[in-house]
Amino acid sequence: MNRLSSPALKGGFLALLAAVLFGLSTPLVQHFGLGLGAFTTAALLYAGAAAVALLMRHPPEREAALRRSDWPRVIAMAGLGAVIGPVALAWGLQRTSGSSASLMLTLEAVFTVVLAWRLYGETIDRRVGVAMLLMLAGGVALVLEQGLAGATQLLGLLAVLVATVAWGVDNTLSRAVAERDPGQVVLTKASLGACATAVIAWLLAEPVPGVWAAVALVAIGATGYGLSLRFYLLAQRAFGSGRTGSVFAFAPFIGAAGAFVLGSRTVTWMLVVGGVLMLLGVVLHLLENHAHEHAHTALDHEHAHRHDDGHHLHLHDPMPAGVHSHPHRHEAMQHEHPHVPDAHHLHSH
Repeated sequence: MNRLSSPALKGGFLALLAAVLFGLSTPLVQHFGLGLGAFTTAALLYAGAAAVALLMRHPPEREAALRRSDWPRVIAMAGLGAVIGPVALAWGLQRTSGSSASLMLTLEAVFTVVLAWRLYGETIDRRVGVAMLLMLAGGVALVLEQGLAGATQLLGLLAVLVATVAWGVDNTLSRAVAERDPGQVVLTKASLGACATAVIAWLLAEPVPGVWAAVALVAIGATGYGLSLRFYLLAQRAFGSGRTGSVFAFAPFIGAAGAFVLGSRTVTWMLVVGGVLMLLGVVLHLLENHAHEHAHTALDHEHAHRHDDGHHLHLHDPMPAGVHSHPHRHEAMQHEHPHVPDAHHLHSH
């Protein structure tokens, strides 16, 4: 395979790792968060994410550090992704089935892809458009299924829908800091979210969690929210926001399987139909192949890179080995190869 197409494989693998970790976290949050307040649950999850992020930071010569201009974006990411998203999910998981909630999270990919198209100009061809419609149809089927189950179940599922919208916007915002040190991004976002939700939980006098529930939720946050977000940011760096979101859409199916293992047996024919439609949409999106002759304009930026990817042709004396970070310039060039909308392929179509 052409070495220039390898970022797609790397990005897909990283996004799948993020999907597995986050997908398994959803039924576990429902299990260990039972009886706890939504803000308390969110605070414990992101406390775990912040703790693991402390171990993931890199020196500035390896990864580009956050800049002062990034702070408004990171604060918005924390508010949406580390406060509204997990609180809505925790509240919804206590009022709907784990399988339905997990599958509804597939719509996060739809919001992410649409926003990536509108804000970053990432391509949406006919195949991707059909995939999005299938996933939306699956979401409608899940809403109808939970509506038939009762008003409480429906409210819980709609809360999960709010979480998908919040995380979809969060994913889109995070694309602009995907070239920064992912450990620092995770630490900053998680710390802000954990502090905000902990204060609100205290003001609302939510129940104090037991030791084992607290330990479990912190551990779930470390893997399902901390490590998962790190892999997600690295995937965005490799092949763009929309495609990362589409691969990440496998997370809900992993979560639905986990919910079944943990005892959720609320499987109806409409839930199956919704799940199949969403799965078809995910697979159809992943079958996309994009290649054409394209031009690179001159570009100055800073991010972690190496010199065997066909795009980083600048010289060093001596030449460093492996991944490193520093401000560098790309000269204008034109070539053709399979590519994805990473930081070097944001051209219009």
